[in-house]
Amino acid sequence: MGSLLDELARREAEVRQRVEEIREQIAGLESRLEAEEDRLSRLLITRETVEEILGEAASPVDVPAGEGESVEPGEPGESVDARSLVRGVVTVPPWRPGMSAQVLPQVYRDAVEIMADAGGAVRAGQILAAMGLPDEAAK
Repeated sequence: MGSLLDELARREAEVRQRVEEIREQIAGLESRLEAEEDRLSRLLITRETVEEILGEAASPVDVPAGEGESVEPGEPGESVDARSLVRGVVTVPPWRPGMSAQVLPQVYRDAVEIMADAGGAVRAGQILAAMGLPDEAAK
């Protein structure tokens, strides 16, 4: 009978060891979960702050007279004034069929004009030089 009790004690010790290992894994997972929840909280606060800042900056930008031509959005029969497409930080509207360069900010239109006048391939440095800007690799 002694060997049966010894076997039960051995098995009990093995199970206790596995239970302890699982408890350690759970503790590790709980600390990882807490760290990730902390990171998520910081990211949510950051996003809310950025949305708040951009929301304040998203006031309509004045478009000079005659440059607010209507463009055709993806939906047929619905036109959108270019003035409504130029807002705050995002100054270039998403491309839609039928859009012209007139919906772009002036500096972008200048770059498009330089490329069209070149009649061929143009390097970024050449565009910068034509615009009177310094040709710096970091820019």
